[in-house]
Amino acid sequence: MNQEITKEDANELYVLWTSGDRENALSMAFMYTHNAKLKGWWEDVTLIVWGASTKLLAQDEELQARIRQMIDAGVDVVACLACAEMFGATKLLGDLGIEVKPMGYPLTQLLKAGKKVLSV
Repeated sequence: MNQEITKEDANELYVLWTSGDRENALSMAFMYTHNAKLKGWWEDVTLIVWGASTKLLAQDEELQARIRQMIDAGVDVVACLACAEMFGATKLLGDLGIEVKPMGYPLTQLLKAGKKVLSV
């Protein structure tokens, strides 16, 4: 089945950040995600906070500040509710401006639709 890719589809990027490694967050996940939006490489950029990245973000004020900068730049940031609850970070993430919600089904839909998902 040949599905035509529209301009809108071609300009959506989802960065699935799962690593609990701080250097990985700073040097790849955050750097690329933020620049992708600031420089217009992608029109719609979404960062998905999932797994060990949730715990790291809850404990690191510098990363929290960078998340706020990304949100201010127009990056959509969402987080896995189950992970946020697991690490006791639901309120903190919400206070940062992150939408915390169940993410299993939405991620499945993105993958099934062939969206651009970069896993870091």
